[in-house]
Amino acid sequence: QVQLVESGGDLVQPGGSLRLSCAASRRLFSINRMGWYRQAPGKERELVAGITAAGSINYAESVKGRFTISRDNAKNMVYLQMNSLKPEDTAVYYCNANVRLPEPSDYWGQGTQVTVSS
Repeated sequence: QVQLVESGGDLVQPGGSLRLSCAASRRLFSINRMGWYRQAPGKERELVAGITAAGSINYAESVKGRFTISRDNAKNMVYLQMNSLKPEDTAVYYCNANVRLPEPSDYWGQGTQVTVSS
């Protein structure tokens, strides 16, 4: 079991910035991949950014150049820096942990609301 707690969601104006944080209950080196997903009402949950234990990073095309995923292994923390926010970024953002051992499993945080509106 991996417990994940997100924080940092807020109401922000277009063009503004936010940093989301995810605190994990396990050491990040034991987690295959940490990721950020988002889901807007009536839409499918989509991957925003992911980072593997080896450090490989991938982003959704819609956020490339604007969002940055990072981690602090010593603190078991993963972050998502979001810049140049757009109204279409409005969604509930979820932290995800994909674990391979002792068995393949996915864990999710409770979500944090990001609203981009003027």
